[in-house]
Amino acid sequence: MGSASRRIAARPAVLAAVAALVLGVLLLWPWSSGAAPVSPVTGYATHFDGLGAPYGGCGLPQEVLDAPDFVALNVYNTPGDYSFYPRPLPPSQAAKIGLWDNGRNCGRFVQVTIGDYCTGVNDGAPGQPFCRNGSLVSDSYSGAQLTMVVADSCGDSNAWCRDDPGHLDLSTASLNRFVKNGVPVGDMNPAHWNNRKISWSYVPPPNYTGDLKFGFLQGSQRYWTAVAVSHLPNGVHGVEYLGADGTWQQAQPDSDMGQAFLIGPTATAGTAYAVRVRDASDALVNGGRVYRFSLPDQCLSGCSAAYTSVSYTTDPGGPTTSPTTTTPTTPTSTTPTTPTTPTTTTSTPPGASCSVTAAVTGTWGGGGQLEFTVRNTGSTALSGWATTFTFTSSQQLVNFWNAQPTQTGRQVRAVNQSYNGTLAAGATTTWGAVVSGDPQQFSGLACTPR
Repeated sequence: MGSASRRIAARPAVLAAVAALVLGVLLLWPWSSGAAPVSPVTGYATHFDGLGAPYGGCGLPQEVLDAPDFVALNVYNTPGDYSFYPRPLPPSQAAKIGLWDNGRNCGRFVQVTIGDYCTGVNDGAPGQPFCRNGSLVSDSYSGAQLTMVVADSCGDSNAWCRDDPGHLDLSTASLNRFVKNGVPVGDMNPAHWNNRKISWSYVPPPNYTGDLKFGFLQGSQRYWTAVAVSHLPNGVHGVEYLGADGTWQQAQPDSDMGQAFLIGPTATAGTAYAVRVRDASDALVNGGRVYRFSLPDQCLSGCSAAYTSVSYTTDPGGPTTSPTTTTPTTPTSTTPTTPTTPTTTTSTPPGASCSVTAAVTGTWGGGGQLEFTVRNTGSTALSGWATTFTFTSSQQLVNFWNAQPTQTGRQVRAVNQSYNGTLAAGATTTWGAVVSGDPQQFSGLACTPR
């Protein structure tokens, strides 16, 4: 029989709808991980036809995967509980984290071994035993193997995705490519399948050569930059980017799409990036090799393609120091829309002056994104600045970058960071924020030198 498992693949629109539910926990990796699997893992297997559009759960289109054979891991470990839980699962719900591990096992390879065939009913019905009214028997397909890449997630409310911690959902086209005694099995599916028992273990990528690959995700632009990393020698547990202040920052995961991260540029409001990657053992890939690339011209107003590959240059590996884990300099997992007309006010205290403009650079259900541009309008250099404004309703700042804001009730005051406080006459800098509620409803915007 076919798979009882069908997922909705992670998409920007889906993530935007869920964002309001997870903003409180969407901080930085490492998340609290689920229990490490004991190798080999055993469970039952289902199958599915292909990744969703435009992405599978790991944040890559199917055509970008490193292998034609791919699997999905369980998002949850909640035997008997088929309720919906927001993704990613927060540390307070660590016990519910399945082997998907909030995306941390994306891009790893598994070697899957076919086990016994079920002679009974094996439909994954909630609350029902596996292989009921029958037994598991060995046959000529038992022992066939195939190496596959983790590319998707199984979070459905059925027994496969909830009651069976070692369950794998396999790509349908892969089933008859399993090999035994050097020969593909050819006809295991459909007549000899019935969601068989399997065992599996993590293995190195077969015949790995070359280096990492990077691509910008749909909607990426100067102020919201999501990059996917693939062709991994040992999975990915994090991406670090060189920030405008010259320090390494830990990139925020794009929800639980485990190979997609939100990065910032090497210069304020720039389009050049420098990143390094940590693998599934949390070691820096290639000794800390630095990968440098730029946002392509076709993405300056937003990448239209699901995945835009990018070439890069590399620097030698650097020191294996931990990243700075202060406030991330990228907004949450939402795709900005067309900017609106800015609003402007100016404050001119004695001896120095500055102005600030604000533009809404993105909106979505339940929130939006603001960008503020601070300009030195005086004739002498500024050593610091503060911007103030007042929300007209119950809006809240939920993320920010390139400034240090505080909110008291509806009033917001944001001061410069150490790296963007000094402005020559006529110079500008920007800071931004993600807001819950309508981002356009505020008043009294002003700038004050400090």
